[in-house]
Amino acid sequence: MGGFFGVVSNKDCVVDLFFGLDYHSHLGTRCGGMVIHDQADGFQRQIHSIDKTPFRTKFEKELEEFNGTSGIGCISDTDPQPLMVRSHLGIYAITTVGIINNADALLENYFSDRSRQFMATSAGKVNSTEMVAALINEKDDIVSGILHAQDVIDGSVTILLLTAQGEIIAARDKMGRLPVIIGKNDNGYCVSFESFAFQKMGYEMFYELGPREIVRMNANGIGTISPAGEDMKICAFLWTYYGYPTSCYEGVNVEMMRCKNGKIMVREEKERGTLPDLDYVAGVPDSGVPHAIGYASESGVEFARPFIKYTPTWSRSFMPTNQKVRNQVAKMKQIPVPELIKDKKLLFVDDSIVRGTQLRETVDFLYKSGAKEVHMRSACPPIMYGCKYLNFSSSKSENELLARRVIQDLEGSEGEKHIDEYADARTERGKCMLKRICEMFKFDSLGYQSLEGTLEAIGIDKDKICTYCWTGKE
Repeated sequence: MGGFFGVVSNKDCVVDLFFGLDYHSHLGTRCGGMVIHDQADGFQRQIHSIDKTPFRTKFEKELEEFNGTSGIGCISDTDPQPLMVRSHLGIYAITTVGIINNADALLENYFSDRSRQFMATSAGKVNSTEMVAALINEKDDIVSGILHAQDVIDGSVTILLLTAQGEIIAARDKMGRLPVIIGKNDNGYCVSFESFAFQKMGYEMFYELGPREIVRMNANGIGTISPAGEDMKICAFLWTYYGYPTSCYEGVNVEMMRCKNGKIMVREEKERGTLPDLDYVAGVPDSGVPHAIGYASESGVEFARPFIKYTPTWSRSFMPTNQKVRNQVAKMKQIPVPELIKDKKLLFVDDSIVRGTQLRETVDFLYKSGAKEVHMRSACPPIMYGCKYLNFSSSKSENELLARRVIQDLEGSEGEKHIDEYADARTERGKCMLKRICEMFKFDSLGYQSLEGTLEAIGIDKDKICTYCWTGKE
């Protein structure tokens, strides 16, 4: 994924930009970058790796060196950015969030006149943000260039661009899969992925861009320079997992959605007669917790925390690049509360089940700690397709996804014709998939939230929500 933040102000904006970016640290683990613009000193830029050290520790010393009244930055899970670009459109800084699925085809077309080139990694990979800038530069003005880039890219791209005049141009991706939110204070404006990121700095919610909309911002105001489109497909996983609990997207708070989602899960389980007898309901920390609170509230079963994550040293289990190290970190973080586990019948709610890499170890850990029963619930439907829009659940093969592996195991290629049935726990195929996963991981029961229940919990027009990873439908 990745996060972004920008500021245009009548006063020095470095501290606001720094803290606004730091509040996006949950969205990326690879690198962080800041570009500041000052009318006298021009652009100042710095990029640091954050795969082993948090963003804030890498940029604290730059706070004294930077100065300026406008700036943009990112927390990136992909390439180093923001980048500085010089072209016929002038000098500007650019940062992007998204994914380009047709990068090879775009490169081939770009190289067709034999007079162009990109910087490349040792593996030959091109920085995606540099590619976006190259597409923008194919047109006669920045707005036309952004629209062109969004049209030719298969995937999605949200863009922040900082001009040599100290203005920010913000462009939401053409289907609005990610939010772009404007905040305002007495000195100027900020632009953010997460709505909560600017509240502690005295900004108030001002405006939320529509799909494909492009705005120009300076300290004195903002204006739309390309209107919003009518169609939107905002990512459902923002509410289910990625979004921070205090954020709102399209007017819907993340924490409230997750609690409501847990309640709907219980309602549907009662209708199916699958609600087990339990001692405690718990959430898989951290994003599974509010789903579990809703589940416990609606079921009448006490909420508890049978194990706690130890986070002072490794705040995110996916931080290490090595899968074996990630698994060991996840194992080391799980500290049990024996009094809440021994001889207890436990139900855990996780935000999602993607590859199932750590599930077996979690269940083994609970049984070794004396659990009598372990039931598992996913707060969203089975993930059947790798995301091709935002890099979530991206995989080399669909069979890396747990649900697809099980379908392949049960029916081989024939199962590919019945994915919709497997995703529905009410069908025979759906029941067979649940049974097989329970056997694999030694769950006493397993349940997935339905697609209908997830959409109900979000509560906006279902036609405006992207559910591709569950349904394969655009």
